[in-house]
Amino acid sequence: MHTLIAKETESVQAETVRFTPGKLHVRFNDGREISLPLAEVPWLKWLAKATSKQRANWSLEPGGLAIYWPDLDDGIEVCHLLNTQSIA
Repeated sequence: MHTLIAKETESVQAETVRFTPGKLHVRFNDGREISLPLAEVPWLKWLAKATSKQRANWSLEPGGLAIYWPDLDDGIEVCHLLNTQSIA
């Protein structure tokens, strides 16, 4: 089953990132957009603690397979955002 998930998500790429109060929103090249509550996702604490200026400075890694925040020296891979496993 993991092979099927990997094949379904391997061509999905991040296109844009935005923030609203308390949430990260990522739009993908297949039209989907996901929203993650920063304070409720343990592996995003580093992003929850970041300033608005730090959050605004992001880039897409080659192929759109990851989002990187150079000011924070950290990032998120698209495969983790699309994983169907619990994020807690």
